[in-house]
Amino acid sequence: MVNQYVLNTSSSSLPEELRLLLLLVGETRDSSISTFDITNINWDLFLDLVNHHRLYPLVYVQLNKLIDSNIPMEVVNALQVKYQQNTFHMLRLCAEMERVIKKLADNELRALVLKGPVLSESLYGDLSLRTSKDIDILISIDDLEHVRNQLINLGYVFKSDLPPILNEWKWRWHHIACIHPQKATQIEIHWRLSHDSGNEPKFEELWNRKRVSSFTKTPVFFLGTEDLFLYLVTHGARHGWFRLRWLVDIDRMLLKGVNEDKLVSLLNKYKTKQLAGQALILSSELLQTPLTNKLNQLTNSEHARQIAISAFAFIKDKVILEYSEPSVRYQLSLKTKSQKIKFLISRFHPDSLDMNLLRLPKTLHFLYFPLRPMLWLIRKMKKQQKAVE
Repeated sequence: MVNQYVLNTSSSSLPEELRLLLLLVGETRDSSISTFDITNINWDLFLDLVNHHRLYPLVYVQLNKLIDSNIPMEVVNALQVKYQQNTFHMLRLCAEMERVIKKLADNELRALVLKGPVLSESLYGDLSLRTSKDIDILISIDDLEHVRNQLINLGYVFKSDLPPILNEWKWRWHHIACIHPQKATQIEIHWRLSHDSGNEPKFEELWNRKRVSSFTKTPVFFLGTEDLFLYLVTHGARHGWFRLRWLVDIDRMLLKGVNEDKLVSLLNKYKTKQLAGQALILSSELLQTPLTNKLNQLTNSEHARQIAISAFAFIKDKVILEYSEPSVRYQLSLKTKSQKIKFLISRFHPDSLDMNLLRLPKTLHFLYFPLRPMLWLIRKMKKQQKAVE
């Protein structure tokens, strides 16, 4: 177990509603759930928290196990409705996932499903116990155009095209999204696990370490255990863990077990030990996830502690990081020194925003490089002027 002073999780620091939620989704490993006083719970606030963190399936199942007349029936009923809606949604998502994967496989296109139904089944043993908005698939970037065409053939419409400037999207972006107008199913096609994350495993490596889902009729492949941990940690860290659902995934994965030697080797190779340390601190202190000595060592760095404290604030205050002022500072704080230098250098590379501001013919695209600082300054001034207005 990590040192308890990293996060201030005392009853005076955390709202009672959040403490109850943490106890419920932590599989009640903390015996205090049986003695937790729920008489002063603000149930409207509790439901708001459950919905914000997308944990209503787990909370509904756990509340049903508690025999306590102080839990208002309207709370249980509200959660039951959300639970049933999510069950039907996940079944539909699973069917569509199989349809899409089969279409790609029939055309000799390889794809790894990142989250969605396979993650729910793999970590929770039940489709209905995890929420998922869309289907995320990872492909080789060489197959991107072919995959796009096959999805269009299946009735999907892409929200936007890739910017045609200097191919910067290949490394600055990491996915594009499409939606089926009739089914309202959204798919994100990834060619990288994360954007701006520096080095990461190549698709061929991930494909060679893949697993196959055990519950689908069509063979559906997904990430190997240690690769999945790396992906979930990177994804959660990037979003500041503002949804506890992502942290519960880490908890369940550790309970199922990982190959710690392979995992640490992977974290060292891709310089993500601080991100793993952050996740382990949060999971251990908030959900009482048991840590082995080897995993506990990842929590001892000052870097991991500082970014865990930052994420803890996002969780407590329900900060949706993408729309908050601290986002850029926090994103930089996740990186090692070498990653920060590489990131700052990359900022001098032109992007689609430059092209939107100044349209140049393709033969003159090279001019975006020397013009980049001036175009950045113009955008900054326009943004400030708009804020004043």
